[in-house]
Amino acid sequence: MKRFVLYAELKPDKVEEYKEIHKNAWPEILEIITKAHMHNYSISVIGNKVFTIYDYTGDDYDADMAEMEKYPVMQKWWSHTKPCFVHHEDGWYYEDMEEVFYLK
Repeated sequence: MKRFVLYAELKPDKVEEYKEIHKNAWPEILEIITKAHMHNYSISVIGNKVFTIYDYTGDDYDADMAEMEKYPVMQKWWSHTKPCFVHHEDGWYYEDMEEVFYLK
């Protein structure tokens, strides 16, 4: 298992929209995320800062992420979520954070 801790920034005028989108996550999206071996997935927001944490339990992360991208419903989901990010125009969304402590 690999644990991912990610950081991003939202456009200030898109914070509430982003939060609302995730309050009503589509069941198909949740199923795709689970099929991609992503578990214990959480997103937290403070101001316009986003912190995402999840456990990846698969064997080939890149292949699982590529498979996720193939789903039209995932593309549609991203068409709503990705424009909320500050660096959307550059195609950059998250930065990997270094986890320095974790007590299980």
